[in-house]
Amino acid sequence: MPELTLFPQPQQVERQAGEFTLNAHTRLFSHEGEIAEQLARYLRPATSFDLPAHPLDDDILSDAHNAIVLVAADDEMADEAYALDVAPERVTLRASHRHGFLRAMQTLRQLLPPQILADAPQTGIAWTIPCVIINDAPAFGWRGLHLDVGRHMFPVDFIKKLIDAMAFYKFNTFHWHLTEDQGWRLESKKYPRLTEIGSKRAETQLPSDPQRWDGQPYGGFYTQEEAREIVAYAAERGITVVPEIEMPGHAVAALTAYPELGCIGAGYEVRRTWGIADDIFCAGKDEVFSFLQDVLAEVLELFPSIYIHVGGDEAPKERWAACPKCQARIKAEGLADENELQSWFVRQIDSWLNERGRVLVGWDEILEGGLAPNAIVMSWRGSDGGIAAANAGHDVVMTPNTYCYLDYYQHEDWTREPPAIARTLILPQVWQFDVIPDDIAEDKRHHILGGQGNIWTEYIPRAGHVEYMAFPRAIAIADVLWNHPADRDYDDLTARLRAHRPCLDALGLNYRPLED
Repeated sequence: MPELTLFPQPQQVERQAGEFTLNAHTRLFSHEGEIAEQLARYLRPATSFDLPAHPLDDDILSDAHNAIVLVAADDEMADEAYALDVAPERVTLRASHRHGFLRAMQTLRQLLPPQILADAPQTGIAWTIPCVIINDAPAFGWRGLHLDVGRHMFPVDFIKKLIDAMAFYKFNTFHWHLTEDQGWRLESKKYPRLTEIGSKRAETQLPSDPQRWDGQPYGGFYTQEEAREIVAYAAERGITVVPEIEMPGHAVAALTAYPELGCIGAGYEVRRTWGIADDIFCAGKDEVFSFLQDVLAEVLELFPSIYIHVGGDEAPKERWAACPKCQARIKAEGLADENELQSWFVRQIDSWLNERGRVLVGWDEILEGGLAPNAIVMSWRGSDGGIAAANAGHDVVMTPNTYCYLDYYQHEDWTREPPAIARTLILPQVWQFDVIPDDIAEDKRHHILGGQGNIWTEYIPRAGHVEYMAFPRAIAIADVLWNHPADRDYDDLTARLRAHRPCLDALGLNYRPLED
């Protein structure tokens, strides 16, 4: 029997003899019609089969032929756990929760011929599924991809395409980086200048020469309606959208729109260059926190995610050190220095979010000066921040740049690749991503929620370029986060990826070739 090629690799797979054939007479049975219709929506475009859903009872469960049966498991399976049994007479999907059924559907799609991924009818295809028994569940609850739209933004249709690919590889978190020094990308009803002014920069630094600019104005943002549309689209596919609103740093676009929120209070311009800006939100002005709470209130209405990312990274303290209001805040709150002032800043937001049932997530710089008690650390400067946070009893998402930064070059010879940030991350290194480093104490390892790959877009202005940088490296991350294999055989990974290329082609992804 031919080898099965599945990404991510299921936890338990037992190949059986024979195959099931999906045809125009195949029926769907389920206790819950909506989840059966979701499967039909996946299968209908390419096959043209109607696949109506029918109620499920015990007789059907034991006697149905030429059927796909979705069974709500009596035993309490984990949220994303599922069992898939493909026999010649019927296919049975078992799960206790909607997310488990959704993950099972993606496995089923990968077992079918890759033409199943087409959005138009395909002719002459034998829609066969190899017989197999799979019992599966993810190793980690946070399996994410991050996309920065602050430097360069992308159409809603592309965001949906990326979400579709994420669902196919069983990611469950889309981390959407919405604000930056170079552009504010989310509509605010209360603060319209955030997009009227803050979403536009005069020109953009050239990737080939940091001393030159393109001379072309750049701008754009997502309306609140578009944000709702993306959130709903992701939720239908079992993916949570986690928004990121940067603070206290990476805020020049906001300060340009509302200069009174900065320490200096004037002279700001949406940045035309990359890198880190000295200007950040003023921690000594109460109106800054009123502004941020108002903005976040709108964000909470748009994004039901329990997790709200507030950045917290790369916030220089020079302005705070010279600002009388910030120094007065340090004295009034009994803080030691500007690092503790940032910790105090983050704690104000953490407390406000907690009161509304949300959880703050921040990059590992939020550890400096003391961590807010309920905050989740996203460890990006290697793994050290995540190790320290987990050992101190805080939840962590591991996304070390040494394994997970998908904006880095994919070959040692940079001249062979499109422009990228000036570091290298080749596929073999991604494949060695250890989500739980050995330095984390055994009784603290449960604090590692999972991990994600990050796509920063300083040098990635087009959708096809995003795809090229993400795939296949993101697939390797998906594999690691789903089953966290103890043994990593890179030759096996590349062999599976080569066999998987028809699926990548059918998804329409501009993936990087595997030859080198």
